[in-house]
Amino acid sequence: MLELRGVTKRLGATLAVDGVSFTVRPGSITGLIGPNGAGKTTLFNTVAGHYAPTRGSIRFAGDEIAGCAPYAIFRKGIVRTFQIPRPFPEMTVLENLMLVAANQPGERFWNTWIRPGRVAEHEKANRARAMEALEFLNLTHLAGQQARSLSGGQLKLLELGRAFMADPKLVLLDEPAAGVNPTLMNAIAERIRALNARGMTIFLIEHNMPLVMSLCDPILVMANGRLLLEGDAARVRGDARVIEAYLGGDAAAAGAPHG
Repeated sequence: MLELRGVTKRLGATLAVDGVSFTVRPGSITGLIGPNGAGKTTLFNTVAGHYAPTRGSIRFAGDEIAGCAPYAIFRKGIVRTFQIPRPFPEMTVLENLMLVAANQPGERFWNTWIRPGRVAEHEKANRARAMEALEFLNLTHLAGQQARSLSGGQLKLLELGRAFMADPKLVLLDEPAAGVNPTLMNAIAERIRALNARGMTIFLIEHNMPLVMSLCDPILVMANGRLLLEGDAARVRGDARVIEAYLGGDAAAAGAPHG
């Protein structure tokens, strides 16, 4: 579904991503891990169109998307969430979801005059889908609340809901469990699995290792801008290079725990 070949990104004098190649297979939950500064977020931003790669190829469903604008990549079926959720704080939770749906006739102001019936019909269907998303996320009781009133974990769930509303082929999740209490983290993991079961391919960055190990296959490991390793949880957990990347050479040589 997603194929990177030799992707490199320079940010000023910094080589943030250095010749990275991998594929994300359809239907997978693929994890991307690595120590701080490994280049993970820069790689996500490059896939999502925030940055154009300095060189290399990014293909999605067979089409080259390297250098495409974020809106064009969104239209192709890639949705990206953020480590820090970015809702419209003064809008309700329901409105934040309804806003995401593409190709709404009401977005063209003249349609409210010349095609009011079509606009109303689409609005009704959009609202029903947004309520379905809230039920899916167990957030129905918050439908009428302003997004600013949500907790950090509820905002993460709202981010998943906005991905749901976009009906994407591939979701890029940037640290979906960051700053979330264990109860909501389990709920988020459950909803990620449920989105995946509905046919969405998931590609996520996460620092919570137990979550990654239980959720993702395969797992990609980055260090110093390069892809260090790709494998399942058992292989990643037991690889000395991964231990060294996270803990340093002395800790790895001493046989530091790596669960």
